[in-house]
Amino acid sequence: MTHSADRRRTEILHSIVRSFIETGEPVASRSVSRQHPGTLSPATIRNVMMDLADDGYLEQPHASAGRIPTAKAFANYVQSLPFRKASFSEVQQMRVRLNRATTLEERVERSSSLLTELTRVMAIAASIPAASQTLDHVELASLGGARVLMIVVTNDQMVRNRVVVLDRPVTQDELNSIRNYLNGEFAGWQIQAVKTELERRFQEERAAYDEILGRLTILYSNGLLDVGLAPEVHADGASNLVGIDFQLTREKMRDLFRTLEEKKRLLMLLERFLETPAGELAVHVGLGEAHPGMAQLSFIGMNVVLPSGFSAKIAVLGPLRMNYERVMTIVSQVGGAFQLTES
Repeated sequence: MTHSADRRRTEILHSIVRSFIETGEPVASRSVSRQHPGTLSPATIRNVMMDLADDGYLEQPHASAGRIPTAKAFANYVQSLPFRKASFSEVQQMRVRLNRATTLEERVERSSSLLTELTRVMAIAASIPAASQTLDHVELASLGGARVLMIVVTNDQMVRNRVVVLDRPVTQDELNSIRNYLNGEFAGWQIQAVKTELERRFQEERAAYDEILGRLTILYSNGLLDVGLAPEVHADGASNLVGIDFQLTREKMRDLFRTLEEKKRLLMLLERFLETPAGELAVHVGLGEAHPGMAQLSFIGMNVVLPSGFSAKIAVLGPLRMNYERVMTIVSQVGGAFQLTES
């Protein structure tokens, strides 16, 4: 095939994809002909469309209908799109909306809801903890009797709350002395280093005579510094996918939507399809390899590295028939804004 024939074939294919994205209707050769007046004859267009169908780019839902693009066609189309990186002003506008959130958990949730609001598809956002986290401060509050609220804040703005019931009642003054001891001795230390040093101090003979260390031992054994390294995952907009024709049985549809509700599965999806360097978009068309029910879905996402050492992943899941240029730009804007909210 000559270079001009290749170019003509690509032009026709992309015309069909754009038309299908706009209308959702099968595309007939006469419709393509109107988009190329005087340059391509209807016969030429029909022949090219037949070749594209033979090569798996087009399918015909009914004998008398036009053609619709397959996932292979959408993938070819997306590869041709020039990615427009979000401008500084666009990122700043998005940053204003994200800055309403004060913690990393809130920013994850806000990013997900913002992506859904702007794209009208399903969005996923996740923060991935750094391997070593640093203690910012501890807060301890008596809830009456032997119940204590333990709050640990790390320098990446992650907040962990835990309510424990101790063997005996504890006063707020006692808790304040433990809090002041921890914050005065260990603020700015890596959590693992704090735990190692506390365990060393607990074993010293003086710990048996130190009231603060004695009380601290009880809270520590109840998981005071077990902040964990679990990712924070938030998803919005699964209901936006209801109108897609997944061509699945009712049982398989239920399985698909159960998958889209499980945070562990969503995190695996992010890990699988987001292997690009930070700041670069990843686009995958047709996700059947991840789940049989996702063959009619596309994935657009971005990795973000935060100054705290955390990383974040944001992505959208939408139908094959989606305005890719617009959604790619929105994902880029939200990703850039997410990173700047820590600055």
